[in-house]
Amino acid sequence: MRFGPVPLSEAEGAVLAHSIPLPGGRLRKGRVLGAQDIAALSAAGIGQVTVARLEPGDLTEDEAARRVACALAGDGAGLGLTLQGPFTGRANLLADRPGILRVDAAAVDRLNAVDERVTLATLPDFARVGPRDLVATVKILPFGLPEAVVAAAISALGGAAVVRVHGRVRADAAVIQTRVRGMRETLIAKGFAALRDRLAALGMAVAAERVVPHETAALAAALAELPGEMILILGASAAQDRADVAPAAVVAAGGRIERFGMPVDPGNLLFLGALGERPVVGLPGSVRSPALNGADRVLERLACGLPVSAADIAAMGVGGLLKEIPTRPQPRTAPPARPGRPRIAAIVLAAGSARRMRGADKLLEEVEGAPLIARIARACLGAGLAAVHVVLPAGDRARRAALAGLDLDIVDNPLAAEGMSSSIRAGMAAIDPETDAVILVLADMPEIGAAHLRRLVAAYDPAGGREICRAVTASGRPGHPVLFGRRFFEALRGLAGDMGAREIIRAAEGHVVDVPTPGEGAATDLDTPEAWAEWRARGDAATAGG
Repeated sequence: MRFGPVPLSEAEGAVLAHSIPLPGGRLRKGRVLGAQDIAALSAAGIGQVTVARLEPGDLTEDEAARRVACALAGDGAGLGLTLQGPFTGRANLLADRPGILRVDAAAVDRLNAVDERVTLATLPDFARVGPRDLVATVKILPFGLPEAVVAAAISALGGAAVVRVHGRVRADAAVIQTRVRGMRETLIAKGFAALRDRLAALGMAVAAERVVPHETAALAAALAELPGEMILILGASAAQDRADVAPAAVVAAGGRIERFGMPVDPGNLLFLGALGERPVVGLPGSVRSPALNGADRVLERLACGLPVSAADIAAMGVGGLLKEIPTRPQPRTAPPARPGRPRIAAIVLAAGSARRMRGADKLLEEVEGAPLIARIARACLGAGLAAVHVVLPAGDRARRAALAGLDLDIVDNPLAAEGMSSSIRAGMAAIDPETDAVILVLADMPEIGAAHLRRLVAAYDPAGGREICRAVTASGRPGHPVLFGRRFFEALRGLAGDMGAREIIRAAEGHVVDVPTPGEGAATDLDTPEAWAEWRARGDAATAGG
């Protein structure tokens, strides 16, 4: 491949290296320049562009990415993977089931050492994933490269499964708790509830629940009778030694203890044993909390039929300090795979203080006979979205009253004073876990209608890399609303300050598509009494999008 600047006379058929804004729209990098593109560049006074030109024996970036990803995916279903793409030199591997990801780190390192232009990134080994989660991505850095390089990269994989999602194979587990004198019933109930949730998150049922005295003989007798493919023991008091009540009961019932204790905190006092072929897990008291626990790392592997040995637990120390991670996840139920139409929700950001309105509330200004906030909410409802969430300042009665009777979810934001990012975080916390994309809608834009939202939905195409869809005006000015695909959910949840999602858009240029929408509504927001008066004087209350 040849790369560099060329005069326009030599650029037709070459791949554009850098995006170029033109009066009629942006020419995006990676575009194969045609005659019309050359004419548009010339009309804009541009005489030279930087391009890539493939040579004989070269593959395009997309074809190179596809071949490497196909080598990784194998037959797909057998490895729990589906292929997404390629687009812009990238091909993704997605999980097709909930489960645990296994990664051959040595094979990944071998591939990445072949040539700096071919890269493979994965989630960590033993990562817990859900359907459609991104587990690996192949990225070809240049616009093309020799076929021989791609062949060498594939050869480095060694022909074995490098990335595999192991789905659940155990269907249920029995749960047994021990009781001591004076123990509150609420603590017993809390323990069962927490373990039901943990098992449900793994796709497992509860085979039985028992409560017995905190005595070795009583617990051993119960263990011998329990059904289920796995047994979980939650003691009234966590075991402090192999000779303590719960581990001793496993041995007395004819079982064995594989490992006592683990280098993960919380979770240090877990023990792992077996009764015949059934795993037995002695749980620390900390599992009554829904926070991530070392027990989760053991349970999720066992649920998927992966072996867990004493050596495996001993190797969990790196990354095992969980209690100091402020963003640690909660146990979650992985959403089932859903064919067909994506599930898209609107998050209406309506928690601003409207300080520049000098005492008036702009969201209660009347537009087309209704308060602006109600008009925006109805536009979202009219767009056929899966859900509409409206974020309000905690305790705000007037805005809430304006939304009365509408089929939507009101989300209180007690941190509204921190800025827009707090409202985005509140909205993201409210969405259904099965949501594929969200549309961030500013509530102070009087010309936004359902048509704007429908166009964003129509433009959304994650398989084609169109994962951020930004509304632009008829004259080409970027604005709002903006749709974000699932890939960017964690970034949205981590926002801070009053900048909104602007930095996410800037950092993800390759995934952004500008979507033309009716009129100038995508860039019309009214923050002051003067702006409202001017807008009304123009007679612009009739909007562009119904």
